[in-house]
Amino acid sequence: QVQLAESGGGSVQAGGSLRLSCAASVDISRYYCMHWFRQAPGKEREAVASIDDLGTTNYANSVKGRFTISKDNAKNTLYLLMNSLKPEDTAMYNCATGGSCTQPPTYWGQGTQVTVSS
Repeated sequence: QVQLAESGGGSVQAGGSLRLSCAASVDISRYYCMHWFRQAPGKEREAVASIDDLGTTNYANSVKGRFTISKDNAKNTLYLLMNSLKPEDTAMYNCATGGSCTQPPTYWGQGTQVTVSS
């Protein structure tokens, strides 16, 4: 069973930065793709970013140039560095893994809340 635990969320003002972490209970180098998703109240869940086993990354258009996904296989940890935060980035952020980057992931963390005030 894969367990994922997110941390690093919080409240920041617009223009600020946060770095989210996702600690995995397994060797993440074994998993082809790791993702960050987010969901704001009343909105559908949105894929934010993904990174595959070769380090290839993909981003939602809404976060390109502001967010950076990365991972440290030695620490079994996934990261999301978020710069130039906007109020519309306010959401619950979840990490996930299992399957390819084009498939819905199998394993999900509980999430960490990010709130950006104007």
